[in-house]
Amino acid sequence: MANGTESEESGGPEEPAGQRAWKLFRSAGRGFWHDVPASDWNDWRWQLHHRIKSVEQLQRLLPTLTPEEYAGTKLANTRLAFGVTPYFFNLIDPADENCPIRRQVIPRIEETHTAPWEMTDPCGEDAHSPVPGLVHRYPDRVLFLVTDRCAAYCRYCTRSRLVSNATGYDFHPHFEQQIDYIRRTPAVRDVLLSGGDPLLFSDDKIEYLLSRLRAIPHVEFLRIGTRIPIFLPQRITPQLCAMLRRYHPLFISVHSNHPRELTTEARDALGRLADAGIPLGNQSVLLRHVNDAAAVMRAHVQKLLMCRVKPYYIYQCDLIAGSAHLRSSVRNGLEIMDALRGHTSGYAVPQYVIDAPGGGGKVPVSPEYVLSRNADRVVIRNYEGRVFEYPETRDGTPSFAAPREIEEPELA
Repeated sequence: MANGTESEESGGPEEPAGQRAWKLFRSAGRGFWHDVPASDWNDWRWQLHHRIKSVEQLQRLLPTLTPEEYAGTKLANTRLAFGVTPYFFNLIDPADENCPIRRQVIPRIEETHTAPWEMTDPCGEDAHSPVPGLVHRYPDRVLFLVTDRCAAYCRYCTRSRLVSNATGYDFHPHFEQQIDYIRRTPAVRDVLLSGGDPLLFSDDKIEYLLSRLRAIPHVEFLRIGTRIPIFLPQRITPQLCAMLRRYHPLFISVHSNHPRELTTEARDALGRLADAGIPLGNQSVLLRHVNDAAAVMRAHVQKLLMCRVKPYYIYQCDLIAGSAHLRSSVRNGLEIMDALRGHTSGYAVPQYVIDAPGGGGKVPVSPEYVLSRNADRVVIRNYEGRVFEYPETRDGTPSFAAPREIEEPELA
């Protein structure tokens, strides 16, 4: 059936073939590592030890490397380290320079170009850091940075000044100072562990931090921000999940950007976390040639729900230095949101936000659905573009007197 035609079974437009294909779950496979024993391949420590980290390795595994990628990889460790797990590398399409996986993790020379409006700390985290490794930007919650290491390094990383220590930031968390600040600040009810990636720690080290924080009476719930289920699903072991479930209410914010990242391995890892009773939300970054098309984003958010993950945020790409080649426009982001709202389940619609440059915090942005309003009415449009009026009163008092009797029609 051609795209846009009516499906006899559903009574509505049939899903395009490309979107259906994106939503299929496929294994990442072994690729160049087909001879590696399964016991090694499924060991997260083996995956970390065998990450692709040099231009020589990359040239051997990706012979279609472009001059821009070659030059970018040679210079990568002066800004943000280069590293990709073998598992995630298998998702790269070697024939496509604009492969959405490739653009996220393979350095390019454009990373060395800084636009006048770009910054090293676009979210103003350092200015809101009362003790090293802790960011207190919002009234009731703090960001607890635990490490500068990741399983793989996203080329658009908001914390590239800190992550991997390529720029000499020399990040050293001070857990006792961080925990003491939280203990002395009763307004803090929500603690987000991030970095780097907290799930790179051993189970014992993660549990140490969770148990110390859970012992603070005014900390109501904990969150972990991680890309491990996407970059390194082998890390999500039954033992890890059994430990995490002891610290509820615990939420995990996952970071996936494209439906191809949601493999059978990632789906199963996310399922283990969900089975441990952990609510899962996803944060995507809007990226040029990655997910800046409505069909791709729609397939992605729907596939996330199939993985038991609620699409939570779509971030406009922060103004991090060297990210202009990956930045899509806000206009395009609004068009994508317009293509989601009403066109898919409400559960699948995330909030589109801009992290205000310089430390202003997350600002939600959305298409205009309220066309006008005054003391008498609100004029709104729906997802189809149809316009409606809703009566408005200043204090909730009905504008008309109620009838003395209400006549109800007789049922046939």
